Amino acid sequence: MDHAILERRLADHCAPTLLGAKAASLLSLSEEEFPDLALALRQYNRALYRTGLRFIILRQLGGRFLVLVYRPAMLRSKLNLPEAKALLARFSYPESNCLGALLKHLKSRFGTSAEFPHEIGLFLDYPAADVEAFMTGAAECKLRGYWKVYCDVEAARERFACYDACRQCMLRMLAAGSTISQLLRAA
Repeated sequence: MDHAILERRLADHCAPTLLGAKAASLLSLSEEEFPDLALALRQYNRALYRTGLRFIILRQLGGRFLVLVYRPAMLRSKLNLPEAKALLARFSYPESNCLGALLKHLKSRFGTSAEFPHEIGLFLDYPAADVEAFMTGAAECKLRGYWKVYCDVEAARERFACYDACRQCMLRMLAAGSTISQLLRAA
């Protein structure tokens, strides 16, 4: 497994989370290209534990890994918002502040299906109003970016610009020879 390629993919898809601007990001990786991914993620978890980052495999299906990169404190805070709790309750998530229990239920919602549970948007730090509008199909999408925006377009544009800046910064630093672990432990 080429760690430089893994670092590039993480920077491409998870930079806002790695840099603390977003609670969580999702990444799909090929099992063929990254056969030792579980080991690599354990190494990231150890190396970056103090930075508040965690890496877990949500699902392994059809030769692909679905990886969640997240900041537990931020994610717990987002999922504890009343509007997020109300949406999660519709899908029988436990009424708990325990992030582990919520992530376990999310994993079970994936099961062996290729379908994505729509509430994953809450875990990916999308606004609850946009997640609900997407799920119900009641409104017309006003903007497409990191997610489909149905409500506060201006706030979404600002977040998208921030996420783009995070990605560009991280890719620039990696191209200069730094590793993700070096960058985040130094921050």
